[in-house]
Amino acid sequence: MIIYFGETLKKLRKEKELTQEVLAEFLGVSFQAVSKWERNESYPDLSMLPVIAGFFSVSTDTLLGVDKAADEAKIQEYIDKYEIEAVMDFAGYIEVGESVKDPQKYYQNNLVNNVNLLRVMIEKKVNKFIFSSTAATFGNPEYTPIDEKHSQNPINPYGWTKLMMEKILLDYDVAYGLKSVKLRYFNACGADIEADIGEAHNPESHLIPLILDAAIGKREDIKVFGTDYPTPDGTCLRDYIHVTDLADAHIKALEYLIKGGESNDFNLGNGVGFSVLEVIDAVKEVSGKDFKVTKVERRMGDPAILVAASDKIKNELAWNPKYTDIKKIVETAWKWHQKKLY
Repeated sequence: MIIYFGETLKKLRKEKELTQEVLAEFLGVSFQAVSKWERNESYPDLSMLPVIAGFFSVSTDTLLGVDKAADEAKIQEYIDKYEIEAVMDFAGYIEVGESVKDPQKYYQNNLVNNVNLLRVMIEKKVNKFIFSSTAATFGNPEYTPIDEKHSQNPINPYGWTKLMMEKILLDYDVAYGLKSVKLRYFNACGADIEADIGEAHNPESHLIPLILDAAIGKREDIKVFGTDYPTPDGTCLRDYIHVTDLADAHIKALEYLIKGGESNDFNLGNGVGFSVLEVIDAVKEVSGKDFKVTKVERRMGDPAILVAASDKIKNELAWNPKYTDIKKIVETAWKWHQKKLY
């Protein structure tokens, strides 16, 4: 959806009768940068999106053109304009709790809008698709590490929207020859090495940025939900996969399809679990900050251990994660967290 950003920004700026120079001054960037954004020649740091959206009193969804993603005519226009040959789909809502409270929002965006996209792709003969899926398609684990053969039985609407898309893609391969790679993320985390892009959820729900908020004093404490799990220190174990490694997996998946690979699915994780307390200790060590840790009761539905078996993608696509040390992952997130602009 980022391809709609420039068009939307230009429209909002003109509605306010602003020059590029005035907008640039407010944002603390050059007017050349704003000009390039409006032409879709480059894009702002993602941390600036809430700032830009706030300036124009719109949501980030509006700024990114979420509504246009459902507009098949717009999709056709951009496929033609940019001579698109393959699509990587990162555009989905991801909050499990919200999906339970408002499933319609999730089925509309994650499922219906994606089907609209696929329809246009077929019409335009774009036959390569990389799909961001999730470990949530597996539901409660029957065993760990979780491999691709594990049964899929989601326990929330978010997980169902992703699993339904996986099934749709299988049907579209048979019927239309649309080749796809489904990449199931476990716990995506970290920031890019230059700290230009990092996690920015509102409200925040991911563990590492929540702990970092406690480290910088933005949050009074970090809560640990349950300390009596059957794990070494009693807290939940999760598989944390760095965003740079995720990006590498997407590139390898695209190269695989370009070379004529068949539709496939892969789990993405480090294959190593870190406990909640281990992540907290890593943040304290990296940041040099101490903060309050509050131990509370378990949350309903939290499995004790969620770890991926990523042997398949390692063997078939020669993918190997570079960030397997939780402290290295936290270092990148900490660097980003200290420069957040909102």
